[in-house]
Amino acid sequence: MRERAVAIELVDERKAGRLLAVEDRRVVGFIAYFVLATEPHALVAVHTVVEPGHEGRGIGGELVKGFYAMAAAEGDGQGVPVVPLCPYAAAWAGRHPELAPEAPAGVVAAAREQLERDADLW
Repeated sequence: MRERAVAIELVDERKAGRLLAVEDRRVVGFIAYFVLATEPHALVAVHTVVEPGHEGRGIGGELVKGFYAMAAAEGDGQGVPVVPLCPYAAAWAGRHPELAPEAPAGVVAAAREQLERDADLW
């Protein structure tokens, strides 16, 4: 008998800098991120976490996929770049270039500089 599939809901907590994966009203994973202070206000993923006991179910991939979709809807639907400083998000983006356009080098450099200036961003 198969286990009942439970849908993962993605919830953006912008002020906290977290994109949450919620299952049965419990957080089972998240992406810690910040919004780049300078134009084009890219979304910068700095850490992806899947809670113990929930690994291996594709939650991390769903988070990163949702993060890119969220960025695509930003800026009145024009989209903003994603800078995947998180190794997991970067690896996912490398495997899914059709869903994860590469951010311009200048945006990546600005994101790294902002994170270096303010390590509390995540």
